[in-house]
Amino acid sequence: MTSLSVKRVDHSESLLGVGHSVAVAPNLSRLSILREENREEVLEFLKARPVHTVVMASFLKDNGFESEFNRGSYYGYRAEDGKLEGVALIGHSTLIEARSEDALAAFAIQAGRSETPIHVMMSEGRAIERFWELFKSPGAEPKHVFTEKLFELRFPFLIKDCEWEIRPARIEELQEVAEAHAEVAFIESGTDPMQADPDGFLKRCARRIEQGRTFVAVENGKLLFKADIVAETQSVIYLEGVYVAPDSRGKGVGPKCLSNLSGKLLERAQNVCMLSNLKFEWAHRSFEKSGYHSTDSCTTIFV
Repeated sequence: MTSLSVKRVDHSESLLGVGHSVAVAPNLSRLSILREENREEVLEFLKARPVHTVVMASFLKDNGFESEFNRGSYYGYRAEDGKLEGVALIGHSTLIEARSEDALAAFAIQAGRSETPIHVMMSEGRAIERFWELFKSPGAEPKHVFTEKLFELRFPFLIKDCEWEIRPARIEELQEVAEAHAEVAFIESGTDPMQADPDGFLKRCARRIEQGRTFVAVENGKLLFKADIVAETQSVIYLEGVYVAPDSRGKGVGPKCLSNLSGKLLERAQNVCMLSNLKFEWAHRSFEKSGYHSTDSCTTIFV
């Protein structure tokens, strides 16, 4: 992975985003790394928008503030009265929840100083595009910019009959599960994680299996369907890596399995959600047949 050359912006500089007027740089004394003593405050801040912040909240609950599995660090930006105006996980996957322009700009400055190379950045709507303009070096272009639909599901919905057992994956199925997940990742991002970081990718897939967050359907000893819980809180479960074996696509396997799995997951959360690239209309039809509805969009930038 090629790291991005980033212009350093100090407290006295101005920031300029394309299509925006010049703004004075934020007060960086209000930016700080978040620690364990901030846990309840951060979770309460993220709870205001549970669907959009489920990944940050889940990583925090699963890993704490300092963990190799976060592949980055949590930062907070505060208003004059000391209350949080933004929380961000800055690292390999940079996730932004900024509720002021100053918070967004401060996170962009901190991202430019990140010791962990940034691979992907996400936020709702156009916020991440503004973040990118504040973050990038002059003339730099992202590798990919994707608009993704947010799909959500909650009761009541009609659960489809499913002739296959949907169960947690077993660790001995790691290789097949990882290859399936890598195929989905390659289709979505153009990067094959089995090639880019095979050891780290297998380790993360194994951990998800051990956590009971990878679900499969197997037919005649072959992986037929797979989906992963990437993040989970008390109110929201975020799914990713929905896969159907190539020779079973277009035969109703995906909607049946996803509907069955989602019904089970709604017994432990109020809402199940997924993101999907705007251009993957074939996948969207499958999600809709499973009972999901598109409710919002977000922008994902691959650096």
